[in-house]
Amino acid sequence: MTPEEKHLWYDLLKRLPCNVRRQHNIENYIVDFYIAEKKTVIELDGIQHTSLENKAADEIRDNELSSWGITVLRYPNSSIRNNFGAVCEDILKNLELTFFDLKPLS
Repeated sequence: MTPEEKHLWYDLLKRLPCNVRRQHNIENYIVDFYIAEKKTVIELDGIQHTSLENKAADEIRDNELSSWGITVLRYPNSSIRNNFGAVCEDILKNLELTFFDLKPLS
């Protein structure tokens, strides 16, 4: 995992009250994080995702996942580094959860 993926995993996703799969296969795709119970994918994007070619590929992938009823949440790595709280709030809102739903740190 990238440093940003580790940060998101250890400081939020691992504490969710639902099962989160890391580097999970869905058909021909490998997604960063998948929450089957919520039919939600979370993708963290590095700088390579800003190129036109990669943006187009991401759009095709997101549209295909969406056609299967899967919501894709994308966040740039810079948001994980610089605005982690807002990313966490957005993820929780999309999952219809709150900070009170998180498992305690162990």
